[in-house]
Formats: sequence, C-alpha cells, structure tokens
Amino acid sequence: MGMFRYVTNRTLSNKAGKEDAGRVKAFVRNGSDTLEGEYKCPECGNEGKINQVFKKPINLKCEKCNFLMRMPKLKGKRK
Repeated sequence: MGMFRYVTNRTLSNKAGKEDAGRVKAFVRNGSDTLEGEYKCPECGNEGKINQVFKKPINLKCEKCNFLMRMPKLKGKRK
C-alpha cells in the first residue's frame, strides 16, 4: 500500500436495503492516526469530507441528515 496503512473504497446500503446507495472512500497515511476521505450518504445523497481519528470499526455520521454509516470489518473478504 506504499504510503498508506489503511485504504477502503466501499459501497453502502440505505435503511430500505438499496445497495450501492452511498459510498465511502477513505485512507490513513503511514505515521498518522487520522482517517481522511469522502463519502456519499446512502440516505440523503449528501457528499461530505472525512477527517476524524482512525478507529475500527469505522462509523461516520452524515453532516446533513445525521444518518450513521457503519462499516464492519471485512472478515473473510479480500482486502
């Protein structure tokens, strides 16, 4: 991964179960504890920036509608 210790690019489902309704693209640089990136809320479609302390599991809150986006660990899936 070179200059990053964590990278994710995921699609998110909304409350109604519609897949690919939202997206999260985020990374943590080597030597940093800050998660950076961007998201598209699966509920309201708002697009925002991510800049928060990196902690797993990753939870993000939409700035517009306060929808909580949870990203569980990808157990058994290719990283």
